[in-house]
Amino acid sequence: MSAPGRSQALTPKPFKGEGTPLNRRAPASPLWRRIRDDGMAVVSVMGMTKNTGKTVALNHLLACAAADAVDVGLTSIGRDGEEFDAVYSIPKPPVLVWPGTVVATARDTLMRSGVRTKVLAGSGLSSPLGEILIVKVLDQGEMEVAGASRSHDQLRAIESLRRCGASQIFVDGALGRSHHASPAMADGVVLATGAAIGGGIADVLRKTRDRLAILAIPEAGPEMRSTCAELFAAQGVGLWTRDGQPLWQAPIASLNAGGELLAHDGAEVGRVAVTGAVARQLWAALLTLAERHPGLVVIVADGTRLFVDATDLAALEARGARLLAYRGIRIAGITLNPTSPLGGHFDAATFLASARDACPRHAVTDVVLESSHPASLTERSPHGATAA
Repeated sequence: MSAPGRSQALTPKPFKGEGTPLNRRAPASPLWRRIRDDGMAVVSVMGMTKNTGKTVALNHLLACAAADAVDVGLTSIGRDGEEFDAVYSIPKPPVLVWPGTVVATARDTLMRSGVRTKVLAGSGLSSPLGEILIVKVLDQGEMEVAGASRSHDQLRAIESLRRCGASQIFVDGALGRSHHASPAMADGVVLATGAAIGGGIADVLRKTRDRLAILAIPEAGPEMRSTCAELFAAQGVGLWTRDGQPLWQAPIASLNAGGELLAHDGAEVGRVAVTGAVARQLWAALLTLAERHPGLVVIVADGTRLFVDATDLAALEARGARLLAYRGIRIAGITLNPTSPLGGHFDAATFLASARDACPRHAVTDVVLESSHPASLTERSPHGATAA
């Protein structure tokens, strides 16, 4: 979330009436262009921590999509757009919606909405704030959004948005949860980072790179994916030779997988795949296998299933092993918030330049700076060139 006082990238003006003409001008946004041109139909917006500008980034994308007359769908993993932060009791930026946006949100949030809505359908999904309803926004303004929290419910909500006409869907992420970044749910992820993480620019960027190292682990190639496709469809763990010949598979939970993998270890092991969550105990077993089998390939579902940190990834790599995702997460971009509501801020231009240097493989932007100085800013592409 952005710090209080930091202006939105584009703030809608009061608007009444579904048929009234709307000025949909918005800044030319490299982030939006990348999402649109790469066909990322479902995009999750997630924050490194609270107050890193997630809602401001979301509002920027909603405005850009409205400017392009795209049929937009919106939902949230948790709750966003409420007036005050539940933890720090500080003002929060509202979610800014546009006429025609289709939203999956809990019934009780509609009573606090700053816009008129029309109920299109029920979802059958329950939440602490009532049933998740699919509604069409009739006005331009502020809205609180609270969607389904469980992965399978969120997938149902997304499908409901599609059935109601949404071709571009944004999922507002929740602190402490990353399942909405999984390729099983989203085609792309926007990661918001900023001064609220704490420390200086170098500290913030180090922590951001560490998070990216986990989220953006490379995707396995077609041959490896084909080898373990049956396992990932059925769930469980498995071992293969270096050339992909099966050695052992079992439909067991990853919580109990470490001991089983070591018990079935053999001289021919060259690949291991785990479909579930990978926490410390299982990671220790994978490190043991990596020591025994130089060149070992470890395949996990995706980066959201890893409950380890960047130093653990480095330890596996130091043993000569490779970590791959069955389905890789596409990082659509990284957005920056140089201010913190708890005190301290960075110079926005310096922060942006430093972040682009620190994350050369990713598209990095500050949507507020981009909006206020569009002619003077260029965005460096993930390969180091600059793009207008």
